[in-house]
Amino acid sequence: MINSSSDNVKKLNSINRRMFITGSLKFFIMIGIVSRLFFLQIKENKKYLTLSDKNRIREWKLAPVRGEFHDYFGNVIAGNFEAYQLHVIPEQVEDFRYVIYRLKDLLELSDKEFKKVLKKKNEIKPWETLIVSDNLSWQKFSKINNHLYDLNGVKPVISISRNYPFKENFTHLIGYVSQANKDDIETSQAIKKNFVPGLKVGKVGLEKTFEEKLIGTNDIERYEVNAYGRRISQLEFQKGEKGKTLRLTIDTEVQKLANELLKDKAGSICVMDIYTGAVIAMHSSPSFDPNLFVFGISQDDWQLIRNDPMKPLVNKTLQGNYSPGSTIKPIVALSALENGIVNTNFTVQCTGKTEMYGQTYHCWKKKGHGYMSLRNAMKQSCDTYFYEVARKLGVDKLSETAKKFGLGEKVFGDLFDIEKKGLIPNTEWKKNALGKGWLLGETIITGIGQGYIQTTPIQLCLMTAQIANGGYKIYPHIVVDDKVKDQPMDKFTPLYRNSKNIKIVQDAIFGSTNEVMGTSYRSRIDNPKYQFAGKTGTAQVKKITEEERELDLKTFEIPYEQRDHALYVAFGPYKNPRYALSVIVEHGGNGSTTAAPMATKLFKLIIDRHKIRESLRNKKYLEI
Repeated sequence: MINSSSDNVKKLNSINRRMFITGSLKFFIMIGIVSRLFFLQIKENKKYLTLSDKNRIREWKLAPVRGEFHDYFGNVIAGNFEAYQLHVIPEQVEDFRYVIYRLKDLLELSDKEFKKVLKKKNEIKPWETLIVSDNLSWQKFSKINNHLYDLNGVKPVISISRNYPFKENFTHLIGYVSQANKDDIETSQAIKKNFVPGLKVGKVGLEKTFEEKLIGTNDIERYEVNAYGRRISQLEFQKGEKGKTLRLTIDTEVQKLANELLKDKAGSICVMDIYTGAVIAMHSSPSFDPNLFVFGISQDDWQLIRNDPMKPLVNKTLQGNYSPGSTIKPIVALSALENGIVNTNFTVQCTGKTEMYGQTYHCWKKKGHGYMSLRNAMKQSCDTYFYEVARKLGVDKLSETAKKFGLGEKVFGDLFDIEKKGLIPNTEWKKNALGKGWLLGETIITGIGQGYIQTTPIQLCLMTAQIANGGYKIYPHIVVDDKVKDQPMDKFTPLYRNSKNIKIVQDAIFGSTNEVMGTSYRSRIDNPKYQFAGKTGTAQVKKITEEERELDLKTFEIPYEQRDHALYVAFGPYKNPRYALSVIVEHGGNGSTTAAPMATKLFKLIIDRHKIRESLRNKKYLEI
């Protein structure tokens, strides 16, 4: 009995211990559960509410609205339009094969277009956006929206894209935009911050230079979606800022005329205000339609542009290095006057050629010009006279004057990364670059703009502008800054030692255009309102052999690539100068017959539009 009672007590104690342990475990588990629930619902409330909202709420960034380019008169030369796009995120699509074939039918995609979409899909990550089309018609865009119930993961997007209404007229100046690539995103914080699939960014020209000002900021849309990711309602719309609109100094009418004059030719036309440095026109030919690049250029169009022998992809105004030919003669004359090497009475007899140390240097006129003074030598562009002046002057002094007037240096600084400096040679340059001493014969040919000397068309325009304004330094610009007003002439930096020397050169250039025997006499305008002064230039692209010299072939009888370049620089109106220009026609033959006649048409338009330009400029000043 005692043993039985003892066993019962032991069992009871064992049961009590187990119940206590079990109850304690339940208690601690309950405490743990309650604590966890408290932690999740109270402490971590915001975190899980956010995660819940991420499943319920979706955020879309829209492409920012790009700033526009306007010309001086407010005309839109690079604007925007609404483009209808179709995006798909592959990982959000339950049956990608079904959806993509459905889109093929709805959009009526060709087999080539469809394969291109599939190729793009294979090149991206599943969570990245696949752009099925970036420029849908309104009809197709509406059609997609009507079938969204059957297109899980498909997102129709209204985006902003670039438009260039004047097509090829501004291509080399403004540049163009195209879809941002990896390099664009890595090199620009503005692009990285505002990136969305299909974002268009500047690739060349001013579009690239001013990318951070033009790009703007994203619009942001927040939507509530259901379990399948389809939109239920818009919760919020956050408006982004449009990019800055930039106003240029360019006159579209003059720019268009430059394009027309260079049609079917390779070359450049530049026009500049000789006091303000404002660039009125800057055109490189041939050009191309920048709209082709906005949504991705086709292979056929790209091959046509890339393989064109006239090189439309090259901005000849900034990248073209040309021998200046006789357009350098005003600088040679000025340098000789400034350094006291010659005066207006200094004469040289031209017989058609000059013999020196066994080398023959020919004048363009076979039988020679006879006795030439500075003015007549400039007027008739006598090479023999300038051979002698250059010989007496020396290349180093000539180089110094040329650089003062803007040759051999970038005109726009860092504005265009493609701009070239050209080359104004001197004795030190040759020693450092080629490891050889300078030769007298090289000085002689430099005096007529041949040899090592290389200039860009915009440099020649600047050189002419600074001669025209009386020899004062100006700073060319393309973007209008209303805070900067014209400086009075006495505030300008003079580039001369004696102002009389500038006037002598100006008068000589006047004779070249407006007097009988002048090389551009046939292009003159007698009306003082439009009358201009200019200097022709013909730059050889290959050395002329004695046999070719005897044949005396006409330009059309010479193979195109062997023809001389035709150049012309001018300023006007002569009695009260305001504008300077440079014209170059690659392989155009002779400056007097090809380039100079273009200046006649240009000055008529430029001067007719001067009053309109001035009235607008004065109005802007009054508003400041």
